[in-house]
Amino acid sequence: LGVCNAYTPQLRVRANRTPAIASRRDLFARTAGAFSLAIAGQSQALEENEVEVYFGCGCFWHVQHEFVEAERSMLGRSDDMKITARAGYAGGLSDSNPKVCYHNAFQVRDYGSLGHAEVVRLRIPPSKFQAFAEVYFNLFDERGDRPDQAGDRGPEYRNVIGIPGGGAGPLYAQLEQACLATGDRLDLSRGRSDGKDGDSRANVWVMDTSKSPFFVAEPYHQFHDGFKLGEDYPASYNDMSKKLLSAGLFEDSKCPAGMIGLGIGGL
Repeated sequence: LGVCNAYTPQLRVRANRTPAIASRRDLFARTAGAFSLAIAGQSQALEENEVEVYFGCGCFWHVQHEFVEAERSMLGRSDDMKITARAGYAGGLSDSNPKVCYHNAFQVRDYGSLGHAEVVRLRIPPSKFQAFAEVYFNLFDERGDRPDQAGDRGPEYRNVIGIPGGGAGPLYAQLEQACLATGDRLDLSRGRSDGKDGDSRANVWVMDTSKSPFFVAEPYHQFHDGFKLGEDYPASYNDMSKKLLSAGLFEDSKCPAGMIGLGIGGL
């Protein structure tokens, strides 16, 4: 694996960029055999149970909607109670306190201060991970940007993917394949798990979910309309927040309700 510096070892470099060590395709060709042998035994065990993963790029509202639709279409989860996509935070500092909050006037466990990014968590069969990763990569244009999120900049909106084991885990080969299948638009780099990864364009930080766990966001952020003007979803989608919360399918973190206490649109 190529190393850019002591803290950000690069896992893959997109083919249309001058690579520091090797292109993604060259790297994949050299390591595919080794990966397949190492992963074979682990993949068999993973297939027996769903795996928790997360994806982040810009505001989590639109991303959550896209993955809810993916769960319905690819996994047949037509029952709202079977949907596992949850908006939340990951990639920053983790400690014994399970609470991570959106920006709030009291500065209680502010996710930005803790170094987290906005993400969406899923629980899916490992064999379907590549298909879900392709949904993620298709959110980007050929320059590695999300066209609908031009205003989202900074580490809170950085691109992150969380998988068991990170770049050394059993799902990483599927992640590379998904990246290639969708046009090889992004570099993949190993995340630091300390919240100090920058918001570099056309790059995704690959996190180890055991070291960089997911923290669920507040109920008012769940199943929210999109960030883009006019991106309104059906009321039946918005109502899923109260429905799943009442059923105990995610927990209320009891964080302060936004910047001025409204709990609407982050305010």
